Amino acid sequence: MTRIAVIDFETTGISPAMGDRATEVAIVMMEGGRVVDRFQSLMNAGVRIPSFITQLTGITNAMVANAPPAAQVMAEAGRFVGEVPMVAHNAAFDRKFWVEELARAGLDAPQPFACTVLLSRRLYPQAPSHRLGALADFHRLPRTGQAHRALADAEMAAALLARIQADLRERYAVPEPTHALLRALQTWPRAAVPKRLSEYLCEA
Repeated sequence: MTRIAVIDFETTGISPAMGDRATEVAIVMMEGGRVVDRFQSLMNAGVRIPSFITQLTGITNAMVANAPPAAQVMAEAGRFVGEVPMVAHNAAFDRKFWVEELARAGLDAPQPFACTVLLSRRLYPQAPSHRLGALADFHRLPRTGQAHRALADAEMAAALLARIQADLRERYAVPEPTHALLRALQTWPRAAVPKRLSEYLCEA
């Protein structure tokens, strides 16, 4: 069984292109639908955290002032992940910070990303919302830790990924829901998912 790394960042804002930086990262390593390892750390990127972000996440300027430098944390995170493919909830957001923070540390980010938002929209169109917390409630997934903290959100996203993979096995007879299949599935038109899955399995 291949591993998948589920990542979540807490940040000072929405875009590294606007000068926003990561304040916390967590990565949950999955194998066969189970958590096999975890990485989590606050990081000091040398920027101030806006008060509204502190209100949302609970992460204060004092907390990051005592945290390891961002480059050190990202080097450790990069070693932890290696070449394992990655998943995030709203992956476009987390991938931007993954690429930017690794680049600032002088490191590449070759890992492909899949997105549980895009996947859930295709597999669970009946869900009232595709926000992470709403999907956790929809599937009755366990919640651990504080929302809008990286490890709690990464673990919730990992539980959602495990549910997605289980449903692909049970509802669509997919023997092994690989990362490559997840990346293909997230691009398909929603109504075409059953047909496309049948075609994909025939070609595999």
